[in-house]
Amino acid sequence: MRIDPGLLPYVDEHSTIVESPPGSTWEALQKVVERSFEGGATPRVAGLVGCDDRAASGPRPLAVGSTVPGFHVAGAEPQRELVLVGAHRFSRYALSFRLDDLGGGRTRLRAETRAEFPGLKGSIYRALVIGTRMHVLVTRRLLAAVRVRAERR
Repeated sequence: MRIDPGLLPYVDEHSTIVESPPGSTWEALQKVVERSFEGGATPRVAGLVGCDDRAASGPRPLAVGSTVPGFHVAGAEPQRELVLVGAHRFSRYALSFRLDDLGGGRTRLRAETRAEFPGLKGSIYRALVIGTRMHVLVTRRLLAAVRVRAERR
């Protein structure tokens, strides 16, 4: 299914400052996204909710056409933006990571979420994921993991 992230309703945006230049931050982002979504319970959850993308496939490092459970890469502009989109029975969604070069070897990493939750089941799913702040915690954890990995280099 083709999803235009710009047409989905805005949910939220989170950011962190990374004490690393955009190139290193981009490399860290690629690794963290791959490892975070390919491992653990993510593939099982992707199957349970009926995600369009249930397995990792395509080029590595991540590029347009790559998939991780729950998402496929719709946009990849190295050192600038990584756009993941996905869909399942209860939602259509996009997670866009943007890197802003702050100069001096620093990068602002932003994660913007857009999603729609159609119907009654979608509303219930939204309450479980967004209403409980689970989404906020997962997104902030992803950003922190990228920051730690990039700064370690």
